[in-house]
Amino acid sequence: MNQKPVAVVTGGNRGMGVATCLALAENGFHVLLASRDLQSGKSVARDLTSQGLSVEAVKLEVTSQLDIENLASYLWDTHGRVDVLINNAGILIDGDLNNPVSICDVDAEVIRKTFEVNTIAPMMLIKALLPLMQQAGSGRIINISSGMGQLSDMGGQHPGYRISKTALNAVTAIFAAELDGSGISINAVCPGWVQTDMGGSNADRSPEQGADCAVWLATSAAANLSGGFYRDRQLIDW
Repeated sequence: MNQKPVAVVTGGNRGMGVATCLALAENGFHVLLASRDLQSGKSVARDLTSQGLSVEAVKLEVTSQLDIENLASYLWDTHGRVDVLINNAGILIDGDLNNPVSICDVDAEVIRKTFEVNTIAPMMLIKALLPLMQQAGSGRIINISSGMGQLSDMGGQHPGYRISKTALNAVTAIFAAELDGSGISINAVCPGWVQTDMGGSNADRSPEQGADCAVWLATSAAANLSGGFYRDRQLIDW
């Protein structure tokens, strides 16, 4: 079995996911680059392994319970561990940044689909991989959230995305309470406005800058930091 610490990054084939996989691999992790499009994931993994990094692509449609179970089984059978889980995959489908949708106009199905991907999927993946961390008595879980989900600074527009990220923050806090004292930490991260397919080219942060806080929590942050919401390595209000 692999002797390196193992990290799983969802949505690892694009944007901030690629930057996260690269940074973790450079920090000595064996990275499972999880993506819905396996061929795209394999292409990115080949690029990273050509740099001498330890990365493999795995198929994961985050809303598929079968894919989640298959990933958990693969980790048990092949690696026997998972040290870090970064729930990076997410969608924003209630308009775009130039044409946002009002809560007065949003379709209920858009809310449901967004909630399924951005909130329920991370929760189910955590549940599936948690036994591997519990066996080791350690682990770090990072949920990629957004300042758009902050109740302390809530604005209008994009209601599906906002609600789903607020709920993801609640998932983070609930797991943190239940895992207190277990050696397993869980935190949420606001990466800021990042130059990705979602954030657009006018965003003020590169994918590498967006990935920094999550990578810090996964690697060099104090292991007992748990149950917080972070931006730029600083605790922020929910």
